[in-house]
Amino acid sequence: MQKVRSTTILAIRHNDEVVMAGDGQVSLGETIMKHQARKVRRLYHDKVITGFAGSTADAFTLFDRLEQKLEQFNGNLLRAAVELAKDWRTDKVLRRLEAMLIAIDSKYSLLLSGSGDVIESDDGILAIGSGGSYARAAATALVNHSDLDAETIVRESMNIAASICVYTNDNLVVEKI
Repeated sequence: MQKVRSTTILAIRHNDEVVMAGDGQVSLGETIMKHQARKVRRLYHDKVITGFAGSTADAFTLFDRLEQKLEQFNGNLLRAAVELAKDWRTDKVLRRLEAMLIAIDSKYSLLLSGSGDVIESDDGILAIGSGGSYARAAATALVNHSDLDAETIVRESMNIAASICVYTNDNLVVEKI
């Protein structure tokens, strides 16, 4: 079975702005299957933005679970993320899910993984997916050496990643808080 490679997600917290972007490409082996996938979504009354890398079906399961946790904890993203990570690590079904999430709100920028990780970056920049390291490197340079706003940094960084990573395109979905 060929591996599906499908994403670059980048989130930045910079100058009191919080922005997330995801590309639209889904690849199966060396074939581009879709150009306009939407991997960035809003949850909990549009107060939380999430982006996923990995299996689409698994990501939708995680979006649903995170939405339930957000409802349960009245929109407290940190608490909801920790509880989801606990479930993800210990539940027999969830343990098999192959995806990663970034979730952001006005207070927190969090990366969630199936190994139980809930990570908040030191510099306000998080990236996942096949082009994530390229996007993160570009964003770090632009944050540290330019006067650009967060949305421009996210867009430029994603375009740089798309110019390097064959599994990333420049058809972006950008959301900001």
